[in-house]
Amino acid sequence: MPFNTDNYLLIVPLFIAVGIGWWLGRRQATAVKSRPSPSLSKEYFTGLDYLLNEKMDEAIESFIRALEINSDTIPAHLSLAKLFRRKGDVDRAIQIHQNLLARPDLNRSDFMRIQMALARDYYAVGLLDRAENLLQEIIKSPSKGVKEKAQLLLIKLYEKEGEWQNALDVAEQLGQEARRNIATELAHYCCELAELAISARQNKKAGNYLKKALQFEAGNVRISLLQARIAMENEQWKSAIKHLKSVSKQDRLFVSETVQPLKQCFQQAGSQKDYIEYLRTSLAQSPSTSVMIALADEVKGERGVYAAGSFITEELKRRPSVKGFNSLIDLHIEYGSETAKDSLKVLRGLTGQLELSKPVYRCNSCGFSGRTLSWQCPSCKSWGTTKPIQGLEGE
Repeated sequence: MPFNTDNYLLIVPLFIAVGIGWWLGRRQATAVKSRPSPSLSKEYFTGLDYLLNEKMDEAIESFIRALEINSDTIPAHLSLAKLFRRKGDVDRAIQIHQNLLARPDLNRSDFMRIQMALARDYYAVGLLDRAENLLQEIIKSPSKGVKEKAQLLLIKLYEKEGEWQNALDVAEQLGQEARRNIATELAHYCCELAELAISARQNKKAGNYLKKALQFEAGNVRISLLQARIAMENEQWKSAIKHLKSVSKQDRLFVSETVQPLKQCFQQAGSQKDYIEYLRTSLAQSPSTSVMIALADEVKGERGVYAAGSFITEELKRRPSVKGFNSLIDLHIEYGSETAKDSLKVLRGLTGQLELSKPVYRCNSCGFSGRTLSWQCPSCKSWGTTKPIQGLEGE
């Protein structure tokens, strides 16, 4: 089996636990003047030898035999089950945990630990109903440590099922520090509920969810974009402008997402000059191709196509991009000579395919990319880590 760091880090505590169990057994045996089990000693050191030679599967099997011979230590069994779960063999992990729970001599603390481990098994294998039932029982425990772990896993379970309100309800039971550690997730749960309310034309309800989201994470770009969306639907143009302009202070990479809605808002508010001034400021402070193209359209309206073409050309020298180059080609096709149009159309077809083949957004956590903005990365499931791509093939 190839070397795997995760397996190695998991199996080290396992062989330590088995070793402790063997040592305790030897002490007990010495007390009654009897020899320790040679089989256990052999299996333990055989497993250790396999581990040092990076033969993980053989090491695991050897430690299993050692546990079967003499170890009653719960930590050793829990470590083994955790290793099985990490390797994808969840059925064996479940079997170990169920066998441990069947022991009549378990104390309350060990019983809760094993139940928590079994809940993780069910969660990993997709038996969410069973995991939920177990976690709800564990939450009733007076033990703060186990209770908090169960609450956090239950929140992730509700997230997985899209039960955003249930996740928020459980989060309310957490301490302040624990809530702070998952503030981004909680803010996005509120945003998910706000989007559902907006779709149902319940803008007031959506606004209340967004106010709650701000309590978790005030600088969240998604909140500002949704607040602007609600304001636009209510034709509150100045309020929408305020929310959209705040995005540049929260995360300048998202300024490109505000260009089109801002154009509509400024037009409805009758503030075209303010829109142009905003574009110029954004191009200087938070440059992006979308802002450059929008400003080029305004230049074309004021001073004509040649001025717009010159403006794009100069900007492309500073910040080249496929998207900007395509915009320049479009200007030449629209206003260029008839003899050049056919060649330009062929070129535009090729560069257009190139642009469409490239992703627009990328997760800064795992690198997953796509053409649709997902507030939760489809790959690593992180919240708020996906942003517009910058550079030659992006903004």
